[in-house]
Amino acid sequence: MAYQTLQQEYLQIPVVTRAYTTACVLTTAAVQLEIITPFQLYFNPDLILRNYQVWRVITNFLFFGPVGFNFLFNMIFLYRYCRMLEEGSFRGRTADFVFMFLFGGLLMTIFGTFVSLVFLGQAFTIMLVYVWSRRNPNVRMNFFGLLNFQAPFLPWVLMGFSLLLGNSIIVDLLGIAVGHVYFFLEDVFPNQPGGGRWLKTPSILKMMFDTPEEDANYNPLPEERPGGFAWGEGQRLGEAQGLGG
Repeated sequence: MAYQTLQQEYLQIPVVTRAYTTACVLTTAAVQLEIITPFQLYFNPDLILRNYQVWRVITNFLFFGPVGFNFLFNMIFLYRYCRMLEEGSFRGRTADFVFMFLFGGLLMTIFGTFVSLVFLGQAFTIMLVYVWSRRNPNVRMNFFGLLNFQAPFLPWVLMGFSLLLGNSIIVDLLGIAVGHVYFFLEDVFPNQPGGGRWLKTPSILKMMFDTPEEDANYNPLPEERPGGFAWGEGQRLGEAQGLGG
């Protein structure tokens, strides 16, 4: 019974979030069990182009380091914000969500070549957080019970947290930059005078991923609780004012 319940909960996770999160967890497990090593996963343009180790283009997005606080922190944020995007602004638009993954991954791969980053998973997570935060500007956030702010500041708060932990902020800046490029091209520029939509999802992706019918048992996460934990909880500004009144 417990297994069936767990399986049912797992299958209720939207397909892109489920696939990416599972791939990240399995990759980390394989490294922990010494089935593979990080040296087989990291991004290396020379090995990709000269030795045809093309899997590195993908695997460098799947490894977040050994199991520990940093890994759990990244996995929680990856799962929550990836799922809320897929169930929120990308609801019923799986192909568009996959295209955002491909567009963001391509830009990060190009930029990562110039800044010598070997693993881009954390930057990808920041990109997802950035896009979600810009599309939910009225959500008030609480970070570890210490800071209260509105959603658009969340990526910058995470960058400051990385700085406090002694990590390089280049990864965070890359995620913010790519997230901003996507948000500008998808949400801002098309609504400007003389603007247009430059990002168009290829028809083949729509044929592969978009389905006309929705699952009646689909149970999306409430966006009123971004983060789901003390460091990422929040509520929409109007609701907070209503409670205060």
